[in-house]
Amino acid sequence: MFRLGTYPTPIEPAGNLWIKRDDQIAPAYGGNKVRKLERLLDDARRRDAKRLVTIGAAGSHQIVATAIYGAAQRFEVEAVVVAQPASDHAKKNLRVALAHGLRPIVATSWAAAPSLVTSLVRRDAYLIPLGGSNALGTLGFVDAAKELAAQIEAGAMPEPDVIVVPLGSGGTAAGLAIGLEAAGLRARVAGVAISSPLRLVEELARRMVRKTAPLAGVDARRALERLVFDRRWLGRGYGYSTRDAERAIAEAARHGLTLDATYTAKAYAAALERANEGARVLYWHTLSSAPLDDAAPLPADLERLFR
Repeated sequence: MFRLGTYPTPIEPAGNLWIKRDDQIAPAYGGNKVRKLERLLDDARRRDAKRLVTIGAAGSHQIVATAIYGAAQRFEVEAVVVAQPASDHAKKNLRVALAHGLRPIVATSWAAAPSLVTSLVRRDAYLIPLGGSNALGTLGFVDAAKELAAQIEAGAMPEPDVIVVPLGSGGTAAGLAIGLEAAGLRARVAGVAISSPLRLVEELARRMVRKTAPLAGVDARRALERLVFDRRWLGRGYGYSTRDAERAIAEAARHGLTLDATYTAKAYAAALERANEGARVLYWHTLSSAPLDDAAPLPADLERLFR
């Protein structure tokens, strides 16, 4: 399997918690999508695919990552995109993806998106699922938990009580839960909800554990015991900031960490609360910190995707 990132990613103390710096995983683009894409793009190459098809909200980090790394591997990249709340960060993501050759196909709603994806996935195309989260992509975070175990053994940090991550498509949380079980660490994974409906989001993560655990030689029931959900930080829903998120952004900035209001700020707020209550917390940073200077203009039809 080829590598996009450099491992292990650093662990740094930040006040009364620790941060796993997956934002620094690669100079082109960091964050949690890289570990998933390594396996997915490797599989696409083995299958002689010429195109990648993915799906997400208009400002999706998965779409940006797929556009950047897909282009670097000489794939054509198409994405079915769905409208989302407006923010400068989300618009910048889509502009960067366009600059790397993304061909966007606009879906009128999430309900309409799957049929568009199906129509695009033909013989020479490879599907990169929502968030990069299928069993193959999730194995990247099984490996990540094992990487963490080796760092703990080497003294990078004490063993945490809990690892806090945003809960979107579920692959990051599911993979870590499986990997912790495989590595024999006692920690749990707290998935912080960033989208709804909440029951569906949580069930997707559980389903990802059940699908992926057998591939890793892990008992899915034991891995599921590692996974907990925190619904309290969602606010109005996906893409909307909250007061807690804004406070988390300010606190993280004191430690040189940049957060986004949609995903990481809500997870960091949850991590801070747990740390302040006395838990030994590792916040796993899933946002890229790579500078993104290439950004194409946003056409009017795509501008309308940001409400």
